[in-house]
Amino acid sequence: MNRLDRVTATLIHLQSKKVVTAREIAERFEVSLRTVYRDIRTLQEAGVPIGSENGVGYFIVEGYSLPPLMITEEEANALLISEKLLQTQGDQSLKKDFESLLIKIKAILRNSQKENVQKLEGRIGLSAKEKHKSEWLSIIQKSIVNTIALRIGYHSISKDEMTTRNVEPLAIYFTGVAWVLIAYCQLRKSEREFRLDRVLTLETTSEKFTFQEDFNLNSYFRQQAGKYSQP
Repeated sequence: MNRLDRVTATLIHLQSKKVVTAREIAERFEVSLRTVYRDIRTLQEAGVPIGSENGVGYFIVEGYSLPPLMITEEEANALLISEKLLQTQGDQSLKKDFESLLIKIKAILRNSQKENVQKLEGRIGLSAKEKHKSEWLSIIQKSIVNTIALRIGYHSISKDEMTTRNVEPLAIYFTGVAWVLIAYCQLRKSEREFRLDRVLTLETTSEKFTFQEDFNLNSYFRQQAGKYSQP
């Protein structure tokens, strides 16, 4: 990546988050901290209002917006793969929003890029033997961000029955077969996992819960792996 591309990508990265550390930028672009400082200074000299706070990081002053995005052909092709994944194993609640986003992105492509994308659209497919679709991801995402408890009707395969319970969503992940919700279950008084294709009903409640700042998904996976590896 040449310097101009890196500086532009740094600006986009800064725009994507509230605060970004110099180390985070350095790790993403595999450059030194000194290079990051130089790139930030270049952006500031170009008129980009970048603020900083010691021990916290860099941020774009509120009110600044980027000019129209420039999408590369490789990025457009990557979006096609995402679209196919969503069509076969994605959550139906996100499908409409993603299609709307894709149309907006395609609209800003150059004509030559549009032609190439159209050529590829009919040449990319996924042969999914099992399809476990869900339709709850959009609501769950909002629940996590806004810390609002959900009431779900869940079908237990082992007992072949449906139970209704209030849960406090922590995270979601995809197994390669189905989407799974990790949540604190108020009924069982512990963290539980719920496959979204087994959630029969779901609604938001008026109950707020405290966002667990210390919850880390990778740490959770390691902890779960440790449980099953013990003799």
